Amino acid sequence: MTVIDAQGRPEPPADGDEAATLIGFLDFQRATLAWKTAGLDAAALDTTVAASTLTLGSLLKHMAYVETAWFSRSLFGRPMGEPWDSVDWNADRDWDWHSATADTPEDLHALWQSSIERARALTAEALADGGLGRLAHRTWPDGRSPSLRWILCHMIEEYARHNGHADLIREAIDGETGE
Repeated sequence: MTVIDAQGRPEPPADGDEAATLIGFLDFQRATLAWKTAGLDAAALDTTVAASTLTLGSLLKHMAYVETAWFSRSLFGRPMGEPWDSVDWNADRDWDWHSATADTPEDLHALWQSSIERARALTAEALADGGLGRLAHRTWPDGRSPSLRWILCHMIEEYARHNGHADLIREAIDGETGE
């Protein structure tokens, strides 16, 4: 039974196995970013705080990229698909961050959500083909490959770090606070 908190986030299972616990914490972090970006218009999603150029819209697009990069390209060695495959990454290594301002809130949320759905399907595929210890197609310069377990933990860390940014930006926009 999934418990949903006051912000609409699924609580990780208190008694799940390792895979369910990791996926539960990742889904909780994903839902936190959804909460922090919900109901905002384009101007709000493009708001910066202090000297930073970081926006909630750029966080959504970056996390869509990260979801796709890790679960499609790194885990399986598959093409990332559009919009990623046609980007000239050599011209702008941070295109995912910089291009978000041209996207509508609906497009940003749709891109991010479709990336999550694809990541969930690829996670299920990897779990069925080797479990959490399944090694990624991607190899690091030293020849090692991260496991699905490592990728899930990394994604939890990635969301947790950026959700801290999202907290600060959202509070500056409209005073919305929490966790």
